[in-house]
Amino acid sequence: MQVLPIKTRTFLPPKDDIFPTLTKVARRLKEKDILVITSKVISIGEGRCVRATTPEAKRRLVESEAESRIAFGGVKDVMFSIKGHTVIASAGIDDSNGNGYWILWPKDPTKAAKEIWKFVRKETGLKELGVIITDSYCTPMRSGTIGISIGFYGFHPTANHIGKEDIFGRRFKFSKSNIADGVAAAAVAVMGETTEQIPIAIARSVPQVRFTSRNVQSELFVDPKKDIYYPLLKAFYAKK
Repeated sequence: MQVLPIKTRTFLPPKDDIFPTLTKVARRLKEKDILVITSKVISIGEGRCVRATTPEAKRRLVESEAESRIAFGGVKDVMFSIKGHTVIASAGIDDSNGNGYWILWPKDPTKAAKEIWKFVRKETGLKELGVIITDSYCTPMRSGTIGISIGFYGFHPTANHIGKEDIFGRRFKFSKSNIADGVAAAAVAVMGETTEQIPIAIARSVPQVRFTSRNVQSELFVDPKKDIYYPLLKAFYAKK
């Protein structure tokens, strides 16, 4: 697999159109590529920016954006929340590279990914194409952030290994590979987090990926009570 970084101009909050840039990026795409875009520039394109003011104002904003939440606390007084089937700090609201604004998540990351997918396919004539919208994520008990997918379109997010054999003939009963988040992590490692100015990447020759024109978001998500982390997360679901 290759991850190709795309350096762009600066996108300026509170609102800036990403689609002229996508028109240029589309020329570099090939069949079976996955276009990876950081959620921040999608949000700026949607005008999902709020002028940063006081900690109390941010607290209210987080509470309004979160689907489920736990009280503020811990490092830097962060509120952990569930939003879009993701445990994320402060409902994904961030002020890095925000130029004095808090940047919210896109209103509907799945819808945004589909709109970009449709736009790029129309521009290029490509038939098999994927789109991923990413954010940075803190992994429990690990230092540093990695990229995750908060929205995608155009491909199946997992590769199912159930019924297949390992190298010693043992059959898998549960295992799947998370393609969407794996590609997101690789792309965000290339994009960077500070002054790189690389909000877009192209993932090429992605192994195990299967493309589709259907909405298959549900394939990535598990019922909360069947999640192996439910004993740790059930407190979230009690505070909607």
